[in-house]
Amino acid sequence: MQYRNFANLEWKPSALGFGAMRLPIIDGNPANVDMPQAIRMIRYAIDNGVNYLDTAYFYHSGNSEIALGQALQDGYREKIKLATKFPIRYVKSSADFDRVFAEQLERLHTDHVDFYLLHGLNRRNWPMQRDMGVLPWMERQVAKGRIGYLGFSFHDEYDIFKQIIDAYDNWTFCQVHYNYMDVEYRAGRRGVEYAMGKGLGIIVMEPLRGGQLAKKPPEPVARVWETAQEKRSHVEWALSWVWNYPEISLLLSGMSTMEQVVENVAIANLAGNSRLTQDELALIERVRQAYIGLCPIPCTGCRYCMPCPNGVDIPTIFSIYKEAMMYTDLRTGKMRYKGLSSAEENQDARNCLECGQCSDACPQNIPIADWLKKVHNELGTL
Repeated sequence: MQYRNFANLEWKPSALGFGAMRLPIIDGNPANVDMPQAIRMIRYAIDNGVNYLDTAYFYHSGNSEIALGQALQDGYREKIKLATKFPIRYVKSSADFDRVFAEQLERLHTDHVDFYLLHGLNRRNWPMQRDMGVLPWMERQVAKGRIGYLGFSFHDEYDIFKQIIDAYDNWTFCQVHYNYMDVEYRAGRRGVEYAMGKGLGIIVMEPLRGGQLAKKPPEPVARVWETAQEKRSHVEWALSWVWNYPEISLLLSGMSTMEQVVENVAIANLAGNSRLTQDELALIERVRQAYIGLCPIPCTGCRYCMPCPNGVDIPTIFSIYKEAMMYTDLRTGKMRYKGLSSAEENQDARNCLECGQCSDACPQNIPIADWLKKVHNELGTL
């Protein structure tokens, strides 16, 4: 296993971290973790040098923390650094803090967590958590030896990311969505650079974009990959692209099968501190552009079309559709689109009254109402 640097800590993280959000399950039920198989996978990773395990209160309806707690018996706890996350959606007041954390420690069969994250910070939940007093509470747990280092995972735009980093001096690390397709998505490359400038450890989630970059690509993309002088798997290309940035402390892979664990460990052994050549980086950029070329709607996400007077979330609808087309993944697109109609306020395309306000404001001159009809026709049924 190859190891990297983590902020100013003397401890060296393995290039590959084990993300326990996609453990093997039984009968398609995400809450029904195949515990024996999950334990075998986790211990194989640790036996082969992985020293960072990441979970969260809600993963697998709480059974991810339980699976890790079982896997880390028999001396395995001492071999790794353990990370879990504060369940923001579950906590209603500061009176819940101690009870929830005690429950996590019990699930994990441990008396401390090495890395503790505020989970999924964004512009809505960050002020609420900050004002609830979670940061002083976390500091008290650090003083008691129940938490090692404080960080957060992030799901919003760069300006909010920067605001959160600047609001607190005791962050040690952050966890961000980052891969070769999403250099401008959410915190993106600017966020990685800003966190690096602040001396934070940087953990990358979704290096394979939820598995989309690991599967067989569409034909236009496959033709670009065929021009590579050195043949590698799509997984290796994607992971190597992340590892190419020395400021990245480690990446997390959510592995669901033993075959994936074996493959990812082998790639990390080979490429965990990889430096891609300029030609290789140029190849990956051509791949990125080939994917982007599959986007049927020239929407840039500028949001000039918003707010819609009828409540339609136009940019999100177009983003869902574009990704479904780019990655030939209609099933995921339909599930995400359905989520818009199950929100408190229906935000899907059925609410469009073709008033024309959005099209008049669109700098790309997109016939928005026509595209909304098309999207609904293709994604509106499961």
